[in-house]
Amino acid sequence: MNGRILGIDIGSFKITAIIAERTDSGLNVIGVGTQKAQGVKKGVINNIELAAKSIKEALTSAQRVAGTEFEQVIVSISGAYTKSIESSGYVNIPEHDINLSEIRRAMQMADEAANIPAGYEKIHILPYSFKVDNQADIEDPLGMNGARLEVLTHIIIAEKSPILNLRKAVSLAGVEIDNLVLSGYASAIATLTDDEKELGAAVVDMGGETCNVVIHSGNSLRYNDFLEVGSNTITYDLSRMLHTPVPQAEEIKLNYSSYISKSLDVVDVAKIGEDKIEQISLKVILDIIYARIHETVAVLAKSLANSGREELAGAGIVITGGMTKLDGIRRIASAIFDKPVRIARPKPVGGLYEMINDPAYSCAVGLCMYGAGGFTQYEFDSEKNMRYKGEVLKTKQKSFKSLLEPEISKNQTEPSYTVIEELTANISSERDDLSEIATINKESTSFGLGGWFKNIWNKITQLF
Repeated sequence: MNGRILGIDIGSFKITAIIAERTDSGLNVIGVGTQKAQGVKKGVINNIELAAKSIKEALTSAQRVAGTEFEQVIVSISGAYTKSIESSGYVNIPEHDINLSEIRRAMQMADEAANIPAGYEKIHILPYSFKVDNQADIEDPLGMNGARLEVLTHIIIAEKSPILNLRKAVSLAGVEIDNLVLSGYASAIATLTDDEKELGAAVVDMGGETCNVVIHSGNSLRYNDFLEVGSNTITYDLSRMLHTPVPQAEEIKLNYSSYISKSLDVVDVAKIGEDKIEQISLKVILDIIYARIHETVAVLAKSLANSGREELAGAGIVITGGMTKLDGIRRIASAIFDKPVRIARPKPVGGLYEMINDPAYSCAVGLCMYGAGGFTQYEFDSEKNMRYKGEVLKTKQKSFKSLLEPEISKNQTEPSYTVIEELTANISSERDDLSEIATINKESTSFGLGGWFKNIWNKITQLF
């Protein structure tokens, strides 16, 4: 079960790379790297080269700490790219025994029945309810007996062009994506308790320039949204209204609670283009900050109210992300949402947890948890593979390219081609086996088996 997972959270303000090791005892974080995001605006990549540079620098930092490679790469996709639709499918059960194959068939029917707009592709197909014969609201139909299985799904789709740009930026950084995961989904994996999932909760990841919103109810997501509001709006408001450089405005935003604890009445503020310091009333600064926090939370509350799914958040609102570190945000959110509000950090994991025990790391940690099996009960992922709880997670095998690279030790002046020789021998052996298959294929054609065996043979030969 061991394996190393790289989670890359591509935010508008910061790129975070976390390398975690999946072990029999749980998930251990072994490497963390962060870098200021370049080439990303409001959740969308607008400069591939700059974005790739930021991703690579974050990844390099994480690898330097971890001191190891990784087998799986999970990358977040912003809600800015996405929409969601509902779809259903049903199948008849000839043997009246529902197994994984029957559940997969039902999900495929829902997939095929979905009305996907042109220029979009599916990222997640998430079943949220099953029906066996006339019995509705089945949590898990596996092992049940019935003649007909129906499934209701929440499907997250994303625009193809931004996805291609995202994949290209990550590829230029030196890695290839194994899975794309909606950022709000990853944050929900990292923060929600089992009770919150069961009762239903809204998760709001409040970042620098965006807020990603999802509602998790029961076994799956039921709603997702994206809003172009975030903590950077407060920074820019402070910069404009106080006429101070953006870096100092950011520092004032992050440290204003410490000013309160010191009972300060005024704050020293540098002025743009002037070599002087001006004292500004702390009340003026707090009025600017609180007004923007109030406005941001009000926009989020309106989005949930208009979703038609707000009643599913029975356990309340879970807020996470970097913006939640601002003092007073929970009190304001509780008043506006009129529901219980909890500020969430990532759930505890092993290893370097102290480095990522911060709401700003929820999405990145959730990506690693997804790679370690933290997905919903059933789903089709971004690569069209079926995932399910309890599946045997496999470590990705090395490619031929990496196997063919010469091994050079510290004491060698010339490369060792042992690996190449072993690989050549294996390929020769495999070709002998394929020759036998070819002979069988010719013989089986005379017995009427040529059609299906020919298809298998064609697929095998394409590998070589």
